[in-house]
Amino acid sequence: MQEQLDDAIDSGLDGMIVYVDQANQPPALYAAGWKDRAAQIPADPQALFKIASISKLYIATAVAKLVNKQNLFLDDTLADYLPELVGRIEYADQITLKMMVQHRSGIPNYVDEEEFDWGNPLMEISENLALVLDEPADFEPDTDYRYSNTNYLLIGSILDKVLGYSHQQYIKSEIIAPLGLTNTYGLLSDVNLEDVASGYYTKYDGDLKTLDYVVPGGSMVATAQDVGVFLRALNDGALLNDDEQAIYSAIYKYEHKGWVLGYHSIARYYKDIDAVVIQFVNTTGGDMELLSNVVYGRIVRILRREQ
Repeated sequence: MQEQLDDAIDSGLDGMIVYVDQANQPPALYAAGWKDRAAQIPADPQALFKIASISKLYIATAVAKLVNKQNLFLDDTLADYLPELVGRIEYADQITLKMMVQHRSGIPNYVDEEEFDWGNPLMEISENLALVLDEPADFEPDTDYRYSNTNYLLIGSILDKVLGYSHQQYIKSEIIAPLGLTNTYGLLSDVNLEDVASGYYTKYDGDLKTLDYVVPGGSMVATAQDVGVFLRALNDGALLNDDEQAIYSAIYKYEHKGWVLGYHSIARYYKDIDAVVIQFVNTTGGDMELLSNVVYGRIVRILRREQ
């Protein structure tokens, strides 16, 4: 396993962290390369990492819990929850909460807009949403699938409104705390930057660690181990009760990838070998994501052979 990480560093990745939790074996952490290349600090398996869109699993979990409590309703529309967006987002009166969770809303993805700059992220959620206001829909609601970060931006806003407080706080109290996770945070601003792995882009020499992505569904920071504990609990029923689990299964998936500039992550559970495999790579650009996926596939094959 360690050889796979070492070879990946030799092939161009700056740093890697892998967490493996396989049935009947103690969880294992592996690391290679650099946590901070300039300071020559070796990769730390307990380093915090920007998990990007893996954050969507936590938001979907929050939705399932609140739907079960009837604080939210999957068939209620965007117009019901955020009436101020009627006339600003096409089909707002037809797009349901469930469609947004499942990326079947047709709402354009704000990160695809020409004005969006990964290297200079907007620091207000409203500024990111403004990039797609008054734009035509990608398709009529529930007629197609297209991944859109705008969906989870809006879900975060809906959660904040319904709860009367930050959805990050709800996730902390109802999901993170019950699992005993002490290294999972809603925002980069919640953590000491010295604890965060540096991030690198192949076309840029500097460290991208300070870039802050605040939009719900892409803002969280965590260790590989914390993500792994969460993912197992989500998959094995330890996190949600039976009713909540049934709702979750009907609305979202049980694995995710994440990507922001300088950070690529993969979080998956494999039922056939009862294993959770989390991989963090702090290099993006060029062929680095492809290399990351190849290494991840090799790790899973090793685990299957060892069964």
